[in-house]
Amino acid sequence: MTQNTKISDGHGRTILIVVAHADDPALFLGGTIALWAKSNWRIVVVRVTDDRWDSLELSEDSTIQHNKEEFDQAMLLLGVTKIVELDWPTDVLGDRSEVELRERIIREIRRHRPYSLVTFDPNSMFHEDNEDHILVAKATAEAFWTAQFDKHHPEHLTEGLRPFGVFERWYFGRRVVDVTDVIDISTTLDTKIDAALCSKTMLINMAHQWKLQARTGGWQVPLIEQALKGDQRPLFESMLQKRSADTGKRYGLNAAEEFRVIRFGGLSDWLTEHGTPL
Repeated sequence: MTQNTKISDGHGRTILIVVAHADDPALFLGGTIALWAKSNWRIVVVRVTDDRWDSLELSEDSTIQHNKEEFDQAMLLLGVTKIVELDWPTDVLGDRSEVELRERIIREIRRHRPYSLVTFDPNSMFHEDNEDHILVAKATAEAFWTAQFDKHHPEHLTEGLRPFGVFERWYFGRRVVDVTDVIDISTTLDTKIDAALCSKTMLINMAHQWKLQARTGGWQVPLIEQALKGDQRPLFESMLQKRSADTGKRYGLNAAEEFRVIRFGGLSDWLTEHGTPL
């Protein structure tokens, strides 16, 4: 059952968001992040890759630098408390050990001890064509439960990092299957758009990809040409407004983001019946 969820007061608790790339937080859930920030949640964002190949006509070193600076600006606009950079090469996560990636995420879970863990939806990967997203989704989903096991990476204990259990998981994606929670982002849509537009280097590359696709199909799009000349707002503002409005329309809202949320391992009703709040 899908519900229109109101963001509760965080009372200083932590939300840990794990993404593959610098533009993921704003594009996929920027409106919700901004609402969490306004509601006293401490927000930690882990970026797995360095996005070294996501630019147009820049060197790798310049690409890494520009994308990091623009990522920092975007997270500042959204109200993110802390950024963790894993600095793995982009677009080749499949060449690295999945167990190693999972360990790095477990480490951050045990370090920050979040109430909520947020990442790509592993159940929605049939609608995903970016392998980095797929691998981050899988590693984070596994890290959720293995972070609780004392036999998984006992070496963390020497750093004071103890096993820890996250209470709820929020999953997002290009197309979320089995949506449970919808967030009204009407008041934070402008912030989402402004944060997304910080990723100028990546957005130019995205516009270039769309130009190539459109040209093959026999189309010319003035907004894309305008973006490639440096004015990216008209193109990406219109697209983000449309996507947010289309999502909202399904739930009677002006603008929304949707998630699959699992609370207490899917047994929240049982917990309410048998548990006692601390």
